[in-house]
Amino acid sequence: MKHTLLGAVLAAAVALPAFANDYMIMAPAAPGGGWDSTARAMQEVMQAEGIAGSVQVQNVPGAGGTVGLAQFASTASGDQSQLIVGGYVMVGAILTNASPVSLADVTPIARLTGEAVGIAVPAESPIKDIKQLVEMMKADPGAVSWAGGSAGGVDHITVGLLAKAAGIDPTKINYVAFSGGGEALAAILGNQVTAGISGVGEFLPQVEAGTMRMLAVSTAEKWPGTDAPTLVESGYDVNVQNWRMVAAAPGLGDEQKAAVAADIDKMANSAGWKALLETKGWANTYLAGAEFDAQLAKEVETTTAILKDIGLVK
Repeated sequence: MKHTLLGAVLAAAVALPAFANDYMIMAPAAPGGGWDSTARAMQEVMQAEGIAGSVQVQNVPGAGGTVGLAQFASTASGDQSQLIVGGYVMVGAILTNASPVSLADVTPIARLTGEAVGIAVPAESPIKDIKQLVEMMKADPGAVSWAGGSAGGVDHITVGLLAKAAGIDPTKINYVAFSGGGEALAAILGNQVTAGISGVGEFLPQVEAGTMRMLAVSTAEKWPGTDAPTLVESGYDVNVQNWRMVAAAPGLGDEQKAAVAADIDKMANSAGWKALLETKGWANTYLAGAEFDAQLAKEVETTTAILKDIGLVK
């Protein structure tokens, strides 16, 4: 009888699911922007889907994510519970800030999302379309001020490419960098700048509320959720899509990295994540493993070339 009872207890113990991992996700930017939104989206889905027990988000803003990246690389080593979000903006910031720490100092796991960059003005602005804004830049590049994310990031790059496509010296643009999307939005709505540039998803609520007008989007094809023209169809050869990724701590063993990758894979393929992407207006560009490593190396190479071309990196 005792043996039977013991056997039943052991069998039940084996059948119990393993406890879900806990995570701390660093958003290396101020609240309100794309990385913060991505980290909190991951928090929401990983907890709701039972992928993680507890998920916390920490904001460490500064220098296009390189302040947070440096802190993460130095303090999280070997800790399987630590994650950091990043992406195109961080690649550019590492280069423009000559950061001693790069994505090679963490453990990239996967690319998660893609998003068009939108160009917008307050609803009461006299600027009605993208061509009018570009003509103002041609007349006096410095008189047109742009509010966007960190220097050297995708917003800055997109303005530089637009200037170049329109025959304007990209080094003459008047770009005002903000460390968080909330700060940039306040500057745009407060008429402190001529125009704003950010992820489409960050502008859509204001556009839908009637307080902002979207002049154009950066992708070659129309972006879901907005009827704004693309830069390409407006006559400017610019096709840019922001992308965001998640990385784990440096110094992980193969089993630790595989466990983190498995959790991210579950999240990315969950119904909750797919529904959230649709709500946010983010494209599902999930890519992991060796394919993502190769794509990341290519992104670093092409971003370096673009930044040199528009005069942000020598």
